[in-house]
Amino acid sequence: MKIKVIELFAGVGGFRIGLEGYPEKQNSPFKVIWSNQWEPSTKLQHANMVYEAKFGAKNHCGQDISSVETKDIPDHDMLVGGFPCQDYSVATTLKRSDGLIGKKGVLWWQINRIIEDKKDRKPKYLLLENVDRLLKSPASQRGRDFAIMLSSLNAQGYAVEWRVINAAEYGMPQRRRRIFIMAYHNTTETYKRLENTEDKEDWLLTAGLAVKAFPSAKKDDKLTVGTIDDDLTKVSDDFNKGQKTSPFQNAGVMINGTYWSHKYLSSFEGKRSTLNDVLIPEEDVPAEFYIADSDLDKWTYLKGAKSEERVNKAQGFTYKYSEGAMVFPDALDNASRTIITGEGGKSASRFKHVVNQNGKLRRLTPVELERLNMFPDNHTKLDGITDTKRAFFMGNALVVGVIEKLAKVLADEIKN
Repeated sequence: MKIKVIELFAGVGGFRIGLEGYPEKQNSPFKVIWSNQWEPSTKLQHANMVYEAKFGAKNHCGQDISSVETKDIPDHDMLVGGFPCQDYSVATTLKRSDGLIGKKGVLWWQINRIIEDKKDRKPKYLLLENVDRLLKSPASQRGRDFAIMLSSLNAQGYAVEWRVINAAEYGMPQRRRRIFIMAYHNTTETYKRLENTEDKEDWLLTAGLAVKAFPSAKKDDKLTVGTIDDDLTKVSDDFNKGQKTSPFQNAGVMINGTYWSHKYLSSFEGKRSTLNDVLIPEEDVPAEFYIADSDLDKWTYLKGAKSEERVNKAQGFTYKYSEGAMVFPDALDNASRTIITGEGGKSASRFKHVVNQNGKLRRLTPVELERLNMFPDNHTKLDGITDTKRAFFMGNALVVGVIEKLAKVLADEIKN
């Protein structure tokens, strides 16, 4: 029997490809039974168009998740999604002084709402992805946003395991660092196994799901242990107030309101992919991706080191601006830098990738960007979707290979 999954904030389907394969593998233990994708502040839902073109419109919802009633979302075994990093603080409602709500438009609270509304039919497992700054935001209360998430999940009966994973450290072709969060409901054997693990650091070092998927070694002897209040208002207002650093390191686990966290180093001895591995043959590169000689000075300036006076036009003052040089063109014998949403378009940029292929400088094509995220070639190719938009999709996407590794250990855990 398949493990039933719903995919929220689906983008162009990175989670789904990592779980099911593409085209869907008959032997995959996972089945996405419902999905949702909606981009605020845009009329044309381009990512949704790609998702429906690749996976079909059946059991897919292309509307704002906040407008979808929980009763219309099918019961499921696992909820997955890459939700935006926002301000997760809570506010007491005026009409219901006993109730708490998150700020409007903050999508974490939609996950929380779905879980809460499912009551005794909550998903047994969660697999979520976010940028790693979640562990130390906001600047005024380092780690508060993540603490709110942990407190919320604890109140709903979940244990949580997290790990910041840089895909390139495990042989993948892009240096993309993201936090992956796995949660296990207290009715699961995983939760019980964690609860019965006397030394929780053993879970982080050998017994947990993250370390099985991504082998690692502990960096030092430092282990952070702490508790999180079950009162969300207190967490929102007071967590880690006045402290300069977050208590949450790049690996950790939380159960029954107590967390254990340490810093780990990756351990990988397999083949490492490079930027060169994803390049298409020179004869297949469209002419518009090559950098014209007349534009080379702009690219060289933007990529180079600077120390210069600039004027703030809005307020009229002069300030000193400095930044270091970037590798230009990008090194081909290493994993690429992180893809950004502004990767597309011809204009010169400090952050876009530029490669030297057979003596010619050029930008990366959409297929090459897809390969850096380990998507199938031309996954985002569709009539009406520009190359710039395809690059934007990949800047927002995750590395599929990370999901594949986590999916394997989750499937083994759930089936046992």
